[in-house]
Amino acid sequence: MPEPYPEIEPRDHGLLAVGDGHEIYWEVCGNPHGKPAVFLHGGPGGGSSPAHRRLFDPARYQIVLLDQRGCGRSIPHSAEQAADLSANTTWHLVADLELLREHLGIDRWLVLGGSWGSTLALAYAQTHPGRVTELVLRGIWTMRRKELDWFYGGGAGFLFPERWERFLEPVPPERRDGDLIAAYHDLLFDPDPAVHGPAAVAWSTWEADTVTLRRRPELVEQFSDPRFALAFARIENHYCAHQGFLADEQLLRDAGRLADIPGVLIHGRHDVCTPPVGAWDLKRAWPAAELIMVEDAGHAYDEPGILRELLRATDRYAE
Repeated sequence: MPEPYPEIEPRDHGLLAVGDGHEIYWEVCGNPHGKPAVFLHGGPGGGSSPAHRRLFDPARYQIVLLDQRGCGRSIPHSAEQAADLSANTTWHLVADLELLREHLGIDRWLVLGGSWGSTLALAYAQTHPGRVTELVLRGIWTMRRKELDWFYGGGAGFLFPERWERFLEPVPPERRDGDLIAAYHDLLFDPDPAVHGPAAVAWSTWEADTVTLRRRPELVEQFSDPRFALAFARIENHYCAHQGFLADEQLLRDAGRLADIPGVLIHGRHDVCTPPVGAWDLKRAWPAAELIMVEDAGHAYDEPGILRELLRATDRYAE
């Protein structure tokens, strides 16, 4: 397995008030004079972790991590019953990134995002192309209706029928053949912990159960933690219910705005969560990007083939 860079600690961190009562956690690691790069975590609602710092050479990069609204160390946290997600949209997060960039005094930065982070990276780069030096995207998710239908409408369940059955368990029988994203929305935002608790764990573990090429029990256990699961499930479901606050095909339609940005698309051939067709269609819409299809990988960033290509990309762009 390729080795990421050694563990490092932040040299600065804090909370940034971004409006609407939200404060986002941020941290900066690595070389203060290095090339600026920002890591965008997945979910939405997954939060960043110390392992994400290790995707960049700390001698050559000024590495910025953040927790997006409502998750991780940002406040308020979406596991709280009173949490309001009305001001948590793609475009709020795009604006938050600009506020953070300005707060840190960074002119332009490399943007690395995986899964939902790739969606947000595309939305940000298409809105502020002059602020992006390169894009490194993994597990590309363009948030189209057909992608949502695949993962939450039963298609992926054909591959994992026993896990799909567990996903359906919290849903009332009369709603199991309908819009499951809408059904889960009602469950996740029910005030009764006996309702929203099991629904959150079922939603979160469905993803953990399918995100890797080979099932990883420790990942499923992490996603089963009730507090993590509730914030993760609520935020992700909220975004899915609104199709990422994007028009269908929007990120492909606006890919021309990326024409002057170098980019690499890294995708696992056996990615169940975000099937390879998304990466393929984005490559067709953005011909200048390099598409690397990793044959022996699923969706997770730390699978050996995916990790190898991420490190190659950040090393190359460090030059």
